[in-house]
Amino acid sequence: VVPSHTFGRGLEAALPPPPMSPVSGRVRRASFFAIKLGISVGLLTMLFRQTDVGAVTARLRQVDPRWIALALAAHGLLLLVSGWRWRRLLVTQNVHASTWQLTLSCLVANFFNNFLPSNIGGDVVRIADTAGLTGSRTVATAIVLLDRVLGLIALFAVAATGSLLLRHALPGTGYLWIVLVLGAVSAAVVISKPSLVSRLLSPLARFRRDWVTERLGRLEDMLGRIGGNRASLLQAFAGALVVQTLVVVFYLCVAYGLRIDLPFRDALVIVPLSIVIQLAPVSINGFGVREAVFSYLFVRLGHAVDAGLALSIAGAALLILASLPGGLLFLTRRGLMMSATSTDMP
Repeated sequence: VVPSHTFGRGLEAALPPPPMSPVSGRVRRASFFAIKLGISVGLLTMLFRQTDVGAVTARLRQVDPRWIALALAAHGLLLLVSGWRWRRLLVTQNVHASTWQLTLSCLVANFFNNFLPSNIGGDVVRIADTAGLTGSRTVATAIVLLDRVLGLIALFAVAATGSLLLRHALPGTGYLWIVLVLGAVSAAVVISKPSLVSRLLSPLARFRRDWVTERLGRLEDMLGRIGGNRASLLQAFAGALVVQTLVVVFYLCVAYGLRIDLPFRDALVIVPLSIVIQLAPVSINGFGVREAVFSYLFVRLGHAVDAGLALSIAGAALLILASLPGGLLFLTRRGLMMSATSTDMP
């Protein structure tokens, strides 16, 4: 869910990596991981020192399983809508896969998003699962990135809408509208003027001219097809809005399961904002950062800080639990569900 949507990272995945010694690469990755781990542990330690741990534990012990079951149902529906909206984007490329296949791929991707240090691993799964159908890893990557972008715009749209309903002033919510407008306008320009993307990325051709030129051509053609099928694009964006709303519903069900009185209008801001801030790659899968944001926003909106911390912990634990079937599916399925017949796919 997370959302996890990241254009630059996906582009890096599609381009050949620059030469780097194995030792320096491992050292750099280990250093980044250590820094992220330190931030996560440090934030969690600070929060637990400043919060009544007994109150947090008491909330976690009094959980109502009926609301937790509803939260899991909302998460399952979220995955189904995610598969459907992904399918709407693939349809623009004359690629036809069943919503169920794509939903299962989202489930596997969700597992990797939760159990790898970043959420890029899930995107790699989705790209691999559709590269055979699109006939091009470049197109499959671009579709997944576009899906991410639509999800991010929808995330800001939900948060900005929620900010209008707040009964308390929350500093910085005006920036949500600024980012939303800039993101929506930028996406509209890219879709309506696909040649502009090729021109902006053309300097990359100095590294490997033929390789980059060919892929920029594929990217421009993909964007042109999407621009020619705006009905499917709008349907995909509508699906993204539904997904982000279901994330809020998921956390609301968890909150009610913990007997936390959290109004829907408050959740419309707390949940999306926490996801937006978690996009910054400064922690291990958002741990520590998510709990800090929940605690801060709960206090700002007049709720108990222990309630925010308990909701953040319970929600994260339940999301990890819900992603476990994706790991089992990955181990049991025979190869990729939609693997290519050729291993030389560009």
